[in-house]
Amino acid sequence: MAALSKSIPHGCYEIGHTWHPRCSRAVLHVTQGALAESLRIYGTLYLIAAILRKRKLDYYLYKLLPEILQSSSFLTANGTLYIACFCILRKILGKFYIWSPGFGAALPASYMAILIERKSRRGLLTIYMANQATETLFRMAVARGAITPLRHGEVLLFCITAALFMFFFRCKDGLKGFTYSALKFIVGKEEIPTHSFSPEAAFSKTDRKIKHCEKASQPMNILALTRKFMDKVCKHGPRHRCCKHYGDNCISYCIKGFVRMFSIGYLIQCCLRIPSAFRHLFTEPSRLLSLFYNKENFQLGAFLGSFVSIYKGTSCFLRWVRNLDDELHALVAGCLAGISMMFYKSTTISMYLMSKLVETIYFKGIEAGKVPYFPHADSIIYAISTSICFQAAVMEVQNLRPSYWKFLLRLTKGRFALMNRKALDVFGTEASKNFKDFTPKLDPRYTVVPPELPLELS
Repeated sequence: MAALSKSIPHGCYEIGHTWHPRCSRAVLHVTQGALAESLRIYGTLYLIAAILRKRKLDYYLYKLLPEILQSSSFLTANGTLYIACFCILRKILGKFYIWSPGFGAALPASYMAILIERKSRRGLLTIYMANQATETLFRMAVARGAITPLRHGEVLLFCITAALFMFFFRCKDGLKGFTYSALKFIVGKEEIPTHSFSPEAAFSKTDRKIKHCEKASQPMNILALTRKFMDKVCKHGPRHRCCKHYGDNCISYCIKGFVRMFSIGYLIQCCLRIPSAFRHLFTEPSRLLSLFYNKENFQLGAFLGSFVSIYKGTSCFLRWVRNLDDELHALVAGCLAGISMMFYKSTTISMYLMSKLVETIYFKGIEAGKVPYFPHADSIIYAISTSICFQAAVMEVQNLRPSYWKFLLRLTKGRFALMNRKALDVFGTEASKNFKDFTPKLDPRYTVVPPELPLELS
């Protein structure tokens, strides 16, 4: 509590908008930069999403632009209201406390901004920011020595999360919406208990394929012979009566799952690297080869492929051992499949899935009447989470996720890095640790504390 009461007498120009002494002009500058970046982000995002979802022409004519403008207004308002609240809070308090330039200014700004966004997107934004805030708090605790990081902790967290998610996936009405569809795409519909694919239809379909190949192909057609051989291998092999992959035996079922998801993971990582590769196409043509032979491409493929194959293999093994199909198998299979993250360690993925799991459990508790429903809980959680991240961005940027810090710099056109963090070092958070070479050039006519005087806590 004593640390929270410490303060410095500097003005908002000396700490925050060091590029211009007038608050109104500073707010205008941030608004211009944030609006341009917001339109670029959401314009691209919504256009790609509309193409992937195969939206009809009416959506492009009547809904696409309003949605882009609404989401862009939300993000712009978040930046604009933050710098405005930053100045207003300084005028109200008359000084800066350790919490006021970051958390204090961002809390009302973030809450007002999220109300502009569509309700359907508030939950997704809340999960994202809660994930960011949780990781930031963890980094802060590690920096202060309060927590000792666990080796492979992100893998352990992913194992627990995957186990519970796969259990809900196997249960009737356990998951809904995008989460259910995503897991169905990854592990396949064969692992759903209500899968209605009959063995007779599967075998007849397979037989028709083989007969068609026999009639349509010539005896020396290598492709047809290979296909015929693979069909026979997949069809004639060990498969438990409880397994629902009627067209494959258990071994080929696991192998096919690995190959499919490995290919998808490899292609996803390649697509993510395409913009940077083509940017250097003419200056460094050799970088184009790294698009296909990059280590991360194979790591993501191995992660997704091994996750699916381990999950399917464990499920089949437990069906053979216990001679039944049980939802509890998903707990064991999901936990073991989580070890696949060793190929592609990602704290971001683990934290996001954990946040999504907490949300799922919370809403299940509401449906069961075990947990009370709090109106506007998503908006409140978003505001608090964003405020925690802004507190770190101002007072200890070294503990903020680097990707989020780069996002803040893009949103403000680099102005977030122009804060006078050397003046904030007196609070003991090493605010200027990453800005040792930067000292803002302030106009003495608008400063409260002359720049040459030593800084002291009041």
